[in-house]
Amino acid sequence: MLGRADGPAGGVHGDAALLRRGGRDHVSTVRAAITQTTWTGDKESMLDLHERFARQAKEQGAQIVCFQELFYGPYFGITEDVKYYDYAEPADGPVVQRFAALAAELGLVMVLPIYEEEQPGIYYNTAVVVDADGSILGKYRKHHIPNLEKFWEKFYFRPGNLGYPVFDTSVGKIGVYICYDRHFPEGWRELGLNGAQIVFNPNATKPGLSNRLWEIEQPAAAAANGYFVAAPNRVGTEDNEYGDLAVTFYGSSQFVDPQGNLVGPMGSSETEEVVVRDLDLDMVREVRNAWQFYRDRRPESYTSIPKP
Repeated sequence: MLGRADGPAGGVHGDAALLRRGGRDHVSTVRAAITQTTWTGDKESMLDLHERFARQAKEQGAQIVCFQELFYGPYFGITEDVKYYDYAEPADGPVVQRFAALAAELGLVMVLPIYEEEQPGIYYNTAVVVDADGSILGKYRKHHIPNLEKFWEKFYFRPGNLGYPVFDTSVGKIGVYICYDRHFPEGWRELGLNGAQIVFNPNATKPGLSNRLWEIEQPAAAAANGYFVAAPNRVGTEDNEYGDLAVTFYGSSQFVDPQGNLVGPMGSSETEEVVVRDLDLDMVREVRNAWQFYRDRRPESYTSIPKP
């Protein structure tokens, strides 16, 4: 076994462990949280709920938290309806400002998956990254947009156009990949090449073809790229919004280490939960040094990948 990835009972509590490497401090162990819940029926109660989740995560010693995809609304890809455009707001709008203030209050890094309005009629599925001092570090826009039964996302989102940024937070280098993105290995690798130590992958995933993929895709990505993956998913049935059209999201939020192993058990498949795990970031270096996938890759030979 290379390195360590402890569950919440082991490892470091409170502030991240700091070591000296090359003359500067770096974070060794990070306590991270991901959350899963069902649509409550209105935006304000969802915002209040996620504020409670953030406080609960902090009480458990977490230093970073990531919410589920489109966290303050229903998963509206079930139907095509213009009324859901009203959930969109700027990436520095009221929702992000509220949680940036909370991040500063708690000293907690936050990954906030929102519905972004760049301007009327131009909308993105976006995650905003806020550092522990409340500063907004930037955003990732979901690149791969599905358009299939009950995932009618092309009605709501333009494809992302900001590349695959990695954010240098107070707890380490953080990347984001959103839901359907996870089926595309190229973006996972871009995030690794850009220096990610942890990639958060917020989801709204339901039973069907995805069940088996949920078990293997995040572990495969983590192992192939030598970093931690943290994947929150919605849970429960949003029939309070969609009635008979509603799907049942299966939760099972997960953390995976750079060898592709689960860090502790998956979250509940039925109920809301805050899942907290300790991640030993030294494991990233150890695994990459052992496997050398980055040294041995042959980008000049991958001639078909960049073709449309």
